[in-house]
Amino acid sequence: MKKELYDVIIIGAGVIGASIARFLSRFNVKCLILEKHNDVGEEASGANSAIVHSGYDPKPNTLKAKFNVIGAKMFDKINDELDVNYIKTGTLTIGFNNDDLITLKSLKERGEINGVETSIIGKDELFKLEPNLNKNVLYGLYAKEAGIVNPFLLVSGLIENALENNIDLKLNSEVIKIEKIMDFYRVFTKDKGIYETKVLVNASGRNGDYITSFIEKPKFKITPRKGQYILFDHFDDHFINRPLFMCPTKMGKGVLVSKTTSNNYYIGPTNEASSLDDVSTTKEGFDYLKKESLKLINNLPIKDAIREFSGVRANNNIDDFIIEESNLNEGFFNVSSIMSPGLASSLAIGEYVSNLIQNRLNLKINENYNPYIRKYPKFNNYEKLKDLININPLYGKFICRCEKVSEGMIIDMIHRKGGPTTVKGIKKRLRAGFGRCQGTFCQEEVIKILSRELNIPIDEVNYSDLGTNILKYRSK
Repeated sequence: MKKELYDVIIIGAGVIGASIARFLSRFNVKCLILEKHNDVGEEASGANSAIVHSGYDPKPNTLKAKFNVIGAKMFDKINDELDVNYIKTGTLTIGFNNDDLITLKSLKERGEINGVETSIIGKDELFKLEPNLNKNVLYGLYAKEAGIVNPFLLVSGLIENALENNIDLKLNSEVIKIEKIMDFYRVFTKDKGIYETKVLVNASGRNGDYITSFIEKPKFKITPRKGQYILFDHFDDHFINRPLFMCPTKMGKGVLVSKTTSNNYYIGPTNEASSLDDVSTTKEGFDYLKKESLKLINNLPIKDAIREFSGVRANNNIDDFIIEESNLNEGFFNVSSIMSPGLASSLAIGEYVSNLIQNRLNLKINENYNPYIRKYPKFNNYEKLKDLININPLYGKFICRCEKVSEGMIIDMIHRKGGPTTVKGIKKRLRAGFGRCQGTFCQEEVIKILSRELNIPIDEVNYSDLGTNILKYRSK
């Protein structure tokens, strides 16, 4: 039986696959994204430091440096178009002694080569910027062009916009086999779907070398590293005002302390050898993060810690991004091992790769392309809340009290293109269940809303992937 032929298939709906798809939608293209999970952004894209690095740190003349510097400058525009909660905060890298000062100076010089402005500041200026710093700090490297972003909304916004511009998405479609047949690729998935395409993009994150091996011998090897984090509740809007980094050493960048776009705080990550799927957290990791973070700040309110989480980074043995078309198999694009600063680089990578594909396929401009999504309904004062309630009274019915998420907001999100179908999907996009009670009060109501709006039985609502049903059977 003849299979439907796509122009492009993208494997992976993390931030890189989502970005490539969104920028591809600028052209008239028949494109499909295949994602093995039950939602987008489920791996490293949803468990990272959420920092838009300015680009002073990557080694000059690497792909990391190139795409980080370009990508960081694209976030103001994408925030306007996709409502991703990007905030330009700047970052501080902290030094404690003269050896650290030498390192900070070398980072400043590296930034100058990369085209990134930084400045070294002393103790007095540091404490004006961050009054809660540890009293032992002496120096800081200030990168004013850096910022923070909501990584969940970044991925879901890119996907929503791509789908609105006629890109297709299939979830629960893990790729298990690829065949090269003359001038096209045949892609087999675990759910027995078979698809054919002229161009194949490997944006599978930590599985990048595995997916490549279906077609050719990889030139690189993924060496996964796990990072554990501790997340804190809202306790003080100005405890710190920007991400704080340790001065890097031969052992790595160390633990950072940062705020989120929702005015939570977190510390992390650890840096541990890991298997591809190990996202466990440990007491040893918790104790290590607590001890190390106190070198940066005073009075860490450990009582306000509300959860631990971890993510696996797709590090590799060449310490740079893999972004290239295969010289053995035309039309196979490897966009793999996008480790830190991958989030900051994602938009630049998406635009670059989409342009390569456009040139290969001679794609025409999509005259109906719309770069904007509909703004998310939200409020920051009583008057705006009243306006929302006048539109729909359900905007005034609060489901998650910790994070101020209403039923109207949940319904709006569910019915968007690529909208959530799981409890975790709602949690990632709207923060219902992210607060101090961690879903104790709101999870039951979220399940009911998902069941009703998706028109499925309540015991078929999953927490995340298929088979993670929270309700199994009626007890009474």
